[in-house]
Order: sequence, then structure tokens, then C-alpha cells
Amino acid sequence: MPDAPSSTLVGLVFGGASGEHAVSIRSAQTVLAGLRDEANAQRYKTLCFYIDRLGRWWPPDIAEAVLARGAAPETGDPPSSSARPGFQGFPEGALEVDVWFPVLHGPNGEDGTIQGLFTLMGVPFVGSGVLGSAVGMDKQAMKAAFASAGLPQVPYLNLSRGELTLADGQGPPEALLERIEGTLGYPCFVKPANLGSSVGISKAIDRPTLLEGLRTAAALDPRLVVERGVVARELECAVLGPPGSLRASVLGEIRFDADWYDYEAKYSEGRSHTLIPAPVSEETQTRARAMAVAACEAVGASGLARVDFFFSEADQDLWLNEINTLPGFTSQSMYPMLWAASGVPLTELLHHLLENARESAKFARYAA
Repeated sequence: MPDAPSSTLVGLVFGGASGEHAVSIRSAQTVLAGLRDEANAQRYKTLCFYIDRLGRWWPPDIAEAVLARGAAPETGDPPSSSARPGFQGFPEGALEVDVWFPVLHGPNGEDGTIQGLFTLMGVPFVGSGVLGSAVGMDKQAMKAAFASAGLPQVPYLNLSRGELTLADGQGPPEALLERIEGTLGYPCFVKPANLGSSVGISKAIDRPTLLEGLRTAAALDPRLVVERGVVARELECAVLGPPGSLRASVLGEIRFDADWYDYEAKYSEGRSHTLIPAPVSEETQTRARAMAVAACEAVGASGLARVDFFFSEADQDLWLNEINTLPGFTSQSMYPMLWAASGVPLTELLHHLLENARESAKFARYAA
């Protein structure tokens, strides 16, 4: 793969109006270090842009300070000239960017919104386009796409916030609870459809915990998914490449010191560990890697993605769990570790992602 011209200006954008704001900052620290190491520093110049929790964009000096601190600014710092939330225009330097590298997780960054902005600008960007991002973000749409492609999943039900409230406001109808219990049983997992990093997800072991989980998820998202709990190992696969040329990494396995892989287990030191490559048969490796590429194609994802699986050791069943179209790059994130184990270290991985973004942009222009 040829090196990019030394004048290529990369816009690294992070933060965002999302519950995963803090994770985004940690991911951006890793990406920036990789873009500014010796090899990539000769290929790229990087400008950083910070999106605060209200969705306002900030210029490189403030973005660099946030990354150096490793946390969002305190309330009221930096001072804003606009009290209005949301995108109010680009800060200095943004319109000179040659290729964007969004390191944004969750709503307003991983769901097609910022991808639409970059598409309207006509500037290449790392990751999936509007369709793949939106479908991959919404668990209801994602599961429908997987089902249409004939990909295996654990039994699930799609719900809406409106279904959970009786006319008198006194909580889910009895018939709905009975349908969940009869279709899925216990344990089951209740999930908001449009959040990542296990935010808002809960495990229900009986009706009281089911009710609590439904209320928690519905407070975060009007669309919900409830899945049957299964006894399974959790496997992950990283995918890389432009449309039509996707390739999959070796498999990794997540093992954790918790009842299930919740937010605390994901992002607390010592609560989880990874096994790379995952100790599974070659047949399972091959099957999962093919399924990971098929999952990306089903939702229209490209560039980068992490595909998660449930694997039943007892009967060798392999189920798709979900796809993440902007996976984390923290020190505990599987995506860069899986590619490192596959012979693509972080520096080269970032270079591949940026080159793929430019190639995908050319493909989009030809298609138009």
C-alpha cells in the first residue's frame, strides 16, 4: 500500500454528545499517539477537534488540552460564545482537513449523523457511510438485517417505549410481560437499541428485575431489544477494508470477573482479560471470520468494524451478537489488539484505515 503524501491533513474528531464521551477521549489518545509516531508523522499531519457533551465543536488548542488531561473539561470550561447546544459551525482549521478520522462512540457519532456531515462536505472519512453506521448502531435494524441475510442470532424481541406504558401510566401491560417470559424466559437481557459500551443494558432474572431493566432502557431510548440469555463464551473479530475487499482478523475471547460483560467490567482495570487468539478450533475460527464479513455486508458496513459472537462450547453453536462500526481504541479495546495479533500493528492499522477512507471516497464518486 503506497504511503499517503506528506501533506495529508487528518482531522481527528472525538468526544461527542453521547454517554460514551469519556471512552471516546481515551480512544482518541491512543489514535493520536499512533498517528504521531515516527512512521505516520512522515505520512500525515494531524489536527484534533473536540466535541463537547452539548455537541459544540472546539478547535485544536482546546482539543489537545482535553487529550492531555484525559477527561472532559470542568463545567463552564472552556467558556463558550454560544449557549446553544449542537453543531454551530466548524472551528478554525477544520475546512482544510483532507481526511477525517472520527473517534466517536454511540449516538451523534457512530449512528450516521457525522458521517452524513462529512459526506455533504465531500471529504473522505474513516469508517462506514451513513447507511452502515445507522443500521449498525440501531440494534433493531441491525438484527433485522442479520435475519434477512440468514445469519444466526439468539432469540429476541423488539419493543418500543410506547408498549411499556398502560393508559393509566402504571407500567407494562401484563400481556407484554407474559410474552417476554413465554418467548425468552429467564435470564434475559434488556438493551436500549442505540447505545454502546453496555450502557443501559441489564440482566433480568425474574419479573421485578425485568421491570427494572425495561424502565432503565426505556429512559435512555424509545427502541428496546430483549434477548434470551445463553450459556456461551464471548468471541470477537475485527474487520478491515473498503467495500468489496473486507478481511477479518484472528478471533479474540473476552473473559471477565463479573456475572456478565457490563460497562464496569469493560472499562475497569483487572475486571476482564482477553485471550488472543481465542482458544477455539480452526473450524470455529474460519466460520466466525466468514460470518464477521457477512455481518458487515448485511448492514452495509466497511472501513472498520468489530463483530461480536456468542459461542456455545457444548454444542458448537455460534450466534451473532452485534456489530460495532466505530470500535474503541483504548488500552483495553479488542479492535487494535486483534489486528496486532494478525500482523498489523497500530501504526500500520491507522495507515490502512486512512488509505481505505480515501479509496472508499473514490468508489463513492465513481458510483455516483
